[in-house]
Amino acid sequence: MSPEGSPEVSTMDGKDTLNGAVIAVAGAAGPAGRATLLRLAEAGATVIGSDADPERLAEAVDAARYAHGGSTVIGDTVDLLDLRATREWADRIEKDFGRVDGLIHLVGGWRGSPSFADTDLADWDLLEKLLIRTVQHTSLAFAEPLKRSDRGRYLLISAAGASKPTAGNAAYAASKAAAEAWTLALADDFRKAGGDEGPAAAAAILVVKALVNDAMRAERPSAKFAGFTDVADLAEAVAGVWERPASDVNGNRLWLTEKP
Repeated sequence: MSPEGSPEVSTMDGKDTLNGAVIAVAGAAGPAGRATLLRLAEAGATVIGSDADPERLAEAVDAARYAHGGSTVIGDTVDLLDLRATREWADRIEKDFGRVDGLIHLVGGWRGSPSFADTDLADWDLLEKLLIRTVQHTSLAFAEPLKRSDRGRYLLISAAGASKPTAGNAAYAASKAAAEAWTLALADDFRKAGGDEGPAAAAAILVVKALVNDAMRAERPSAKFAGFTDVADLAEAVAGVWERPASDVNGNRLWLTEKP
């Protein structure tokens, strides 16, 4: 465990442990999703991405295929707000490829307000769907397939604000905190399933302050983005989780930024 306040995620290459793995990525069309598709494909994994935007998803999948010729990268348009559809997605992956070794949850969204008193509860209604409901559905759908894997991992990408909410981010921080709690409950399920031998699968939370990518830097060349995590570094950390035993990461918050 790293000292208090410092990042504690391994960023080893993950190539050996990911070669031949079958990994689903929820929210694959955004900058973090694109970087993750690229990194997993580079490591030799079969990657199945989903997103609500089919056009952007197709672009992300094509980019990963082009960058790593011969890699199997697939895009599925799945309504993750529909539990049945999400279960069918998990079942289809396991049927088509014989296994499911990971689910990376990158579905995001943000709403904030100038002050606590100005909080619009309509923001909560939206964020509850994007940040909590999708986590509930993907975890319920993929829990059993991940248990059947010899290297199953469920990874939630969360924000430091969940641990230290600010007045204008009440809805966002509360949604992230709820998603974290749900993921930790999945981790306890994995722990119990492992018995005395320890968990074979792991559920963990990768925590960032916020994410940054090249397009954001180009739009704001004078901005410092202090404490932000580059999407490429996030993708590297995701791959690195497979380099660690399930018992080492299960039920843990793995920090990519300083703890608040």
